[in-house]
Amino acid sequence: MTTRPNKFFYSARYQDNEYEYRHVHITKEASKRIPKNRLMSETEWRSFGIQQSIGWVHYMIHRPERHVLLFRRPLPRSSAQPNQPPFQLTSSAPSANDRQQVDVS
Repeated sequence: MTTRPNKFFYSARYQDNEYEYRHVHITKEASKRIPKNRLMSETEWRSFGIQQSIGWVHYMIHRPERHVLLFRRPLPRSSAQPNQPPFQLTSSAPSANDRQQVDVS
């Protein structure tokens, strides 16, 4: 693990067939400020001083160790898959264009 000046520890990256993962250990004091019942947006986790390249998403809460934040990002698409669109970063939050109105009457 790498240590940063803010005393956070960044794990080595690991992956499966779809995602690259890493976890970040923050101080137990800082973990008291983490939202308890939801994942954090990129703006929120960056405000803690966590520094990572673009594309990482806080994807899971491990309740026994709230000071360990779990991140992932999609792996880039292989050039061996020519019929699939190239890798694109997307927001995890839906935009206004993604929402659909449904008539329930």
